[in-house]
Amino acid sequence: MFHVPRHSGGHPRLTIVVLVTVLLVAVAGLIGWISVRPSAAAPEAEAAAPRPPVEVVETLPMLKEQLDRWGASGQFTGGVLVARGDEVLFRQVHGYADRATGATLQLNSRFRLASVSKQFTAVAIMKLQDDGVLSVDDPLCKWIQPCPAAWEPIRLHHLLSHSSGVPDLMARPAWGVRRVTPATPAELTEDSKKYGLQFPPGTKVRYNNAGYNLLGAVVEAATELTLQDYLRQAFFDPLGMNDTGYDDGASDVVMGYANLTRGAPSPQPDANVSIIFAAGALYSTLDDLLVWERALHGGKILSERSYGMMIADHAPADTPSERGRPRRDWGFGLFSNSLGRQVDPPFEDRQIYHTGSWSGFRNMMTHQPDADVTVIVLSNNYHQREQVFLLSQQGMAEALGRPFPTTMLRR
Repeated sequence: MFHVPRHSGGHPRLTIVVLVTVLLVAVAGLIGWISVRPSAAAPEAEAAAPRPPVEVVETLPMLKEQLDRWGASGQFTGGVLVARGDEVLFRQVHGYADRATGATLQLNSRFRLASVSKQFTAVAIMKLQDDGVLSVDDPLCKWIQPCPAAWEPIRLHHLLSHSSGVPDLMARPAWGVRRVTPATPAELTEDSKKYGLQFPPGTKVRYNNAGYNLLGAVVEAATELTLQDYLRQAFFDPLGMNDTGYDDGASDVVMGYANLTRGAPSPQPDANVSIIFAAGALYSTLDDLLVWERALHGGKILSERSYGMMIADHAPADTPSERGRPRRDWGFGLFSNSLGRQVDPPFEDRQIYHTGSWSGFRNMMTHQPDADVTVIVLSNNYHQREQVFLLSQQGMAEALGRPFPTTMLRR
């Protein structure tokens, strides 16, 4: 028979009460820990990953030769980073951060991203969908009030895929005045309300900065935060992207330039990114962008469903080819295409990418998912479009073991 001592350990009923109490406390603690710990897909999981040291890496000899030649001649000013997975294969910069002071670009220099910023706004929408706050099938009028009658057919996915029909900023009268006039997000939304649609939503694709500004307004309405605060809290801080943020004029972005006259490039100090606050207003660095690419394409930010929607093709089936080439896939804040077909010798690998150009900057980020290769090219010269594109494809080709492209194909 089981014997319970009466003097060593106290009364058995008291012991049972104590044990039950301890058990309940433990269970409550476990439930609390489960409720607050980050999920496997949350950005916090990526924050613990060590970042590679920010140092010159030049293990792609053909890309190094090209960049050294262009950098020395001034044909390219900016930075290039190539990575396979977490391994940096190439990291180098050439040129001036500020010609007036003689300051040179550094490996951690901050560049204005221009339309590369769109993927961040798109990811914000998709993350809010994952969190159950909204759906890409929501009517725009659910989040923007009062809402014009013309906008009633628009769904958020139309804005994400550039198929809303809302006239873009540059397609409106007095664009030259708007370009240089600061505006708040609310003012931009009111401006967009003044115009009818160019086509029924979902029937065409037409690249659209105004649509992304409206998505930024949706994020702000859904979160009661500014877009920049939401991006910082949801992504930049957890991922340790300390050199990424909203270009508010005090963000230490390098000077942008343009080849407007013969001689030295002309500085472009007046960016006025307020008019593209959700379409092109972010700044970042080579390595912060690599962290972002690794997290986004590595499943650390979005659910598999939402990420799949981002990189799917949402263009109508009858969307025509582009400049005689097979058209791109229109995703949410990202495109997809075999970019290597535009260089010689060509290669076929399909890449997920976005470009950016605004006020003295020209950029490109591209990712080949099968081999997990990422190429980031940031230039602080608006008129180096071809150089940026060719360098991106040279870095991609050499990292993949494809023939090294030497020129752009002309069509």
